[in-house]
Parts: sequence; structure tokens; C-alpha cells
Amino acid sequence: MNSVELLIGGLDFGEGPRWRDGLLWYSDFFQHRVYTVSLSGQRETVLDLGSEQPSGLGWLPNGDLLVVGMLDRKVFRYDGNQTTVHADLNDIATWHCNDMVVSKSGIAYVGNFGYDYGSGAPSVMANLAAVHEDGTKQVAATGLNFPNGSVITEDEKTLIVGETFSCQYTAFSIHSDGTLSDSRIWAEMPGRLPDGCTLDNENAIWFADAFSSQVVRVIEGGEITDVIDLPQRTFACMLGGDDGKTLFILTATSDPETGIESGKGAIYTTQVEVPHSGTP
Repeated sequence: MNSVELLIGGLDFGEGPRWRDGLLWYSDFFQHRVYTVSLSGQRETVLDLGSEQPSGLGWLPNGDLLVVGMLDRKVFRYDGNQTTVHADLNDIATWHCNDMVVSKSGIAYVGNFGYDYGSGAPSVMANLAAVHEDGTKQVAATGLNFPNGSVITEDEKTLIVGETFSCQYTAFSIHSDGTLSDSRIWAEMPGRLPDGCTLDNENAIWFADAFSSQVVRVIEGGEITDVIDLPQRTFACMLGGDDGKTLFILTATSDPETGIESGKGAIYTTQVEVPHSGTP
């Protein structure tokens, strides 16, 4: 039985958690900021995007931070002093941009909602964008049903993307130029909505089940090996800590479509047996 501990409260809606340099980094949609949090619960603001909503996070090989701007459908680049537009994805994304995974070589794979699902509009399959280190971009994959949290295996040969509205993970082979091929179902999880996720060194994925207040560990083929209950609905998770075995879990009382309670979200931690691997 995994016990969970509160690390910090005061979130509106946290997403994109990443472990780097001894800190947990995350975005808060409605506080419009990127934060870091230490293991002792000390929170610092890294970047304030004004009216923009940040989501997925990642880093270029030179250490510059990439941040997804949801509403403008852009990827921003922050060098510690200045924020610039790394790529404009309006010609690829058909609705709000969302989560992102950045390869060790600096290629950012960025998902989007596909359509305004909260308005009752007919569903539209989404494109996955690939943004290269120099800011050039291309469509990496098409026909994805709300591409969300994604991971890249340690050998950089496989990208696995959660298709939230299809309750599944889809895998692609990654080529040296960053293009993707060999689309295949990695795991089907009926009734579960995979959101933010993280990979361990047994190539299992921990994911936040946005339909519930649980984080779930799934292996290729769809077998669920672990389920952990949280006090609130879960929307993202990340393995980190000194040994890679601390699972950070971002929660909120509700989702953005049904109304956020400001300041009621939180980050919880629990200890797991298998450490982090791959990216993010």
C-alpha cells in the first residue's frame, strides 16, 4: 500500500511536471506561471506568461527551457532572461496546444486538443507536431484522439503518446531525423483517461487517470500493475527525487471544463520501487 504525502498546496491547475536539477518544475494553467518546488516544499516562480496558459515543459540541449503556450498555440523558449517564440504551431494545431516531450537531441513533440471538446463541437482528430532545435516544425503524426502526456524511451528509439479520448497509448518508432513511423497500439486501458505521465526503467508508464483520483502503472500490452488513490482528481505525474523513485502527483478538485477552484489543487508524493527512465 503506497502512502501519499502532501508536498504543497495552492495550485489552480498544475500540469507538465518535470524533475531537473534537484527540483520539480511544473506549469499552472490559470496562474499563468511556471514554478519550481523543492523536496522541502519551497516554491519559486520561474516564468510568468501573463495571460497565456503554460502547459508542457522541456529543455533544449543548451539548457534553454521550452514552454507550451496553449492559447496562442506556440512553443516559447526561455534562456533564463528572455522569452522568445521558438515555434508557432497555428498551422498544425487545430485547437489549444497541450503537453510536450522534448528528446535529448532537442526535438519537441507537441500535442493539441484537436477541437473545442467542451463546446459540444464534433470531434476532430489531432496532429502531433515535431519542433526541431532550430525552431523548424513539421507534422509528426496525424489522426490522434487528444494526444496528451508522452514519453520517450531511454534509447530515444520509441515515442509513446497517450490518446486521452481513446483510452490508450500509441507508440511510434523515432528516426534519426526526428520523424515517426510504425504507429502501433502500446496499451489499451478501457475506462481510463491517460493524462500526464512518466516512464520507469522497466518501461512501464505511470499516468494520471483524469477520469478518477488515481495514478496507474501500466505495462506494454495493457496490464495494470499498480493503482494509487489520491484525495483529489489526478492530472499529471512525474518520477524524480534523488534516486528517481519519488512519484510526484499533481491534483485538482475538478477539470478546466467543469470549473476550477482556485488554490485548491495540490502536489502529492509517494515512493515507488522502480526508478525513472527516459524523457521527460
